Amino acid sequence: MIKCLVIDDEPLARSIVTEYLQRHPEIKVAQECGDGFEGVKAIMQHQPDLIFLDIQMPKINGFEMLELVEQAPGVIFTTAFDEYALKAFEANAVDYLLKPFSQERFDAAIKKWLEKRNISSAENKAADLNEVPAKQPEEQLRIVVKAANDIRIIPVRDVLYLEAYDDYVKVHTAEGLFLKKKTMSYYERVLDSKQFVRVHRSYIIPLSQLTRIEPLEKDTHVALLKNGVRVPLSRSGYTKLRAVLGI
Repeated sequence: MIKCLVIDDEPLARSIVTEYLQRHPEIKVAQECGDGFEGVKAIMQHQPDLIFLDIQMPKINGFEMLELVEQAPGVIFTTAFDEYALKAFEANAVDYLLKPFSQERFDAAIKKWLEKRNISSAENKAADLNEVPAKQPEEQLRIVVKAANDIRIIPVRDVLYLEAYDDYVKVHTAEGLFLKKKTMSYYERVLDSKQFVRVHRSYIIPLSQLTRIEPLEKDTHVALLKNGVRVPLSRSGYTKLRAVLGI
């Protein structure tokens, strides 16, 4: 039996998907979810093979929800907005159903997933989805992280600095340290370049936290932040920081 989840904040939209699934008795709906928080918990609980996922939902959107999942199942997006279709396919989504969609279009998406499931691994899908930049405007304003069993939404204004850590990024805040399975390059692309500067291969700092730039020996420099942390500046990072500051 194939397990699936239907994740959409609109009850009517969820009912349409479950109705269309009646033609596919081999696929069982393990749970319906009304937002991304429920979706993350349901994925952890049921370990589904496939999810039908809306993009624009309250609390966190569909892309942000997928970032919190370590091993993403197959994903068929179901949304009323077509502007994210390219990003979805770049993220290796199985299909992108634009509401309102027909039974025939739905069946075609199921067929595509069944053909594809033996080719692509869930782990590769998860990695691809995590690196698609700037899916929605709010993702430039917040970072969604999972801390133990809680999901935290961190406004970027609360970020003290970002630090590379193996396959993760350390998000330093006044409340503590959070890990995010992303790359520094991702945040360099997504965050506002007028507010955040990548000053080193391992560090991105917000200009709001910068107090001064101090010289070291041999033409090297460090940035002193408001919390007292000294962040090393690479030569290119120092040049970039001076340009942003206009000095």
